[in-house]
Amino acid sequence: MADRSASVVQVFVLGIDPGLSRCGYSVLDSRPRKPRAVAMGVLRTDPAHPVPKRLAELQAEFRGLFDEFEPSVLAIERLFVQHNLRTAISVGQASGLVLAEAASRGISVAEYSPNQVKGAVAGDGRADKRAIQEMVQTMLGLSELPKPADAADAAAVALCHLSHEPLSAGARRGAAV
Repeated sequence: MADRSASVVQVFVLGIDPGLSRCGYSVLDSRPRKPRAVAMGVLRTDPAHPVPKRLAELQAEFRGLFDEFEPSVLAIERLFVQHNLRTAISVGQASGLVLAEAASRGISVAEYSPNQVKGAVAGDGRADKRAIQEMVQTMLGLSELPKPADAADAAAVALCHLSHEPLSAGARRGAAV
C-alpha cells in the first residue's frame, strides 16, 4: 500500500516572535482547511554569554528550523520600541538573523505589527497574552493552552499571516511543487 501522505503537499508558515533571550517559533501547515500546528517552542540563549555567541546559537537554531521544515513563508512580528532600548536592540539583532536566513533561501517574508497580530487572532489590537494564548489554542484545536507565551505569540504571527495572505506568493510557490 502506498503512503498517501507523501502525495500531500505541505505548505509551512514559520512564525517568529523575535528575541535574543527568548525567541518564539511556530510552524503551521497551512494546507488543511484549518491550519495545523506542526512545531512550536522557544529558542533560548543564556544572557550570561556574550552577544556574538548568543547570536551564533540563534543562527544555528534558525538554520535548523529552515532545514527541517522548509517553510514557504516567514511571518515575523515587526519590532516595536516602547521603553527599553536595550531590549529593542537585541530583538532587532534576532530579527535580522532570521530575516537574512529567509532571504538567503529565497523565502517570502511578511512582517506584522503587534497590533495587527492581536487584531487578527483575538479581534482586539490590545489583547493581553492570555487572550492570545486562548485564541491560538482555539484556532489550532490544541488540547492545552500553548506555553510559554512566546511560542503562542509566534503561532499568532503565523495565524495573522494566514488571515492576511491566505494565498501568498510563497504559499502558491509551495503548492505548485
